[in-house]
Amino acid sequence: MTDTIDFTAQARLVSRLAARTADEQLDAPTPCASYAVRHLLGHLVGLSAAFQHTARKDLGPMTSVPPNASVPDVEPGWRDELDRNLDSMAGAWHDPAAWEGETQAGGVTLPAAIAGRFALNELVLHGWDLARATGQEYAPDATSLGVSYALLAPLAESSDRVPVFGPPVAVAADAPLLDQVVALSGRRPDWAPPGA
Repeated sequence: MTDTIDFTAQARLVSRLAARTADEQLDAPTPCASYAVRHLLGHLVGLSAAFQHTARKDLGPMTSVPPNASVPDVEPGWRDELDRNLDSMAGAWHDPAAWEGETQAGGVTLPAAIAGRFALNELVLHGWDLARATGQEYAPDATSLGVSYALLAPLAESSDRVPVFGPPVAVAADAPLLDQVVALSGRRPDWAPPGA
């Protein structure tokens, strides 16, 4: 039996960040060069819905579309939708069966235990993106950060690097774990909005 990983703390953190994002910030830039805040939030709405289907092995359109197939955007009621999706996503991955066998995410078939780690990593990285873009404090829980580091560190040395991540950014060996995780994903830990 595969151990489950609790998404609850990270899902609630992302939900709080989104709730505190002002409408006036929706067109602000983010560390994801092709995304404004509105696109990042639209991506979070979509991925938090899709990864529920991944957890439940409910394979179909929600799990078969690559994540960069289109530029997402928010729609009216997005805050409530994101809050519901994040809560449901955490609940879906709380089921031990979600971590067993194979599943699909972004059109890729992979072990469910790996898919779950990618799902949590998405919340960790995009939570950082949102916090940086909107000037909010960001402190993920140690378990979530550890999962992201354990997922990303081996990929940094691999020739099979996942295309959604850029080349790792160099940071000091004693950099905080969050900075290391961000850098392993190809982001600059010192990123700030222009003029900040």
